[in-house]
Order: sequence, then C-alpha cells, then structure tokens
Amino acid sequence: MAAILIRAQEPGDAEAIAAIFACPGVVAGTLQLPLRSVAAARERLAGASPDVHRLAAEIDGRVVGALGLHVQTNPRRRHCAAIGMAVHDGFQGRGVGSALLVAALDLADDWLNLRRIELEVYVDNTPAVRLYERHGFAIEGTLRDYAFRGGGYVDAYAMARLRG
Repeated sequence: MAAILIRAQEPGDAEAIAAIFACPGVVAGTLQLPLRSVAAARERLAGASPDVHRLAAEIDGRVVGALGLHVQTNPRRRHCAAIGMAVHDGFQGRGVGSALLVAALDLADDWLNLRRIELEVYVDNTPAVRLYERHGFAIEGTLRDYAFRGGGYVDAYAMARLRG
C-alpha cells in the first residue's frame, strides 16, 4: 500500500478538496451540501485563521483527505478544538482518516496544548464512530434531528477526547 503523507493544506489543493467534498459518501457523512464549487474551496483555503489548522492527506501526489482542527476562540474554551474530516470515497478504509486523526491529535497535544477535542458524527456512520473510538473519543450524547440529509432528519453523536 502507498504511503500516506500528511501535510498542511495549500491554496493549490482547492480542486482536489472540492472533488473530495463532491463524493456522495462525503456529502452524506458531513454537513456539506452537494455541488460545492472549486471557487468555494479556494475561498475557504484563502480565509486563513490562526485558530484553524487545515491538514491534507496525500497518496502518490493526490490529495485524498482533509481535516480541519478548529481551536475555540472564547478565552474560557481555548483548551478545546473541534474536528471536521473528510476522506475521498475511493480511499476510505485505507488508513487515511486514521493518519489525519493521528496528525491532528499530535498537533493538539504536543504543540497547541489542547485538552479537549470535540466532533459530531452521524449515528449511522459506524466506520467513523469506530475510528474515533479507536483514537480515544467517547460518545457523550445523542443530538436528535441534528441535520437534514437526503429528505429527512438524522441524529448525530457528540463525541470528545480528553487528554490526560
């Protein structure tokens, strides 16, 4: 299996990231709307914030995964961050999500001194729930009718990982 390179997202990644977020499985598993444009991906990458750390997963020179680590800006929650992640449908189940998560948690623990990492994941996304649990996340509750997807409401788990 080809090596997975984790690096910071770059402005030139916009087309690949737009392609990731156009995947049916990614649309179904995230809060993204279908038909996201490359221009919207470029705009998101250009809107750099020191409190958002964007990672890309690359295999053989192709960006196949993306993760955002969003550090909370409220002074009383500066020890927390939220994660959003997507892996191209054709590369799921190959360790990409795990590699992104390991890199993000290393950044959070060893460089940003974050104590709490939070995320929401749809209750029917069993592979993602298992991935997060393998990396120390626990379900803290169920968010009922969390999002509208495919013509109906879907629940999500609130999950978090505490360091130490």
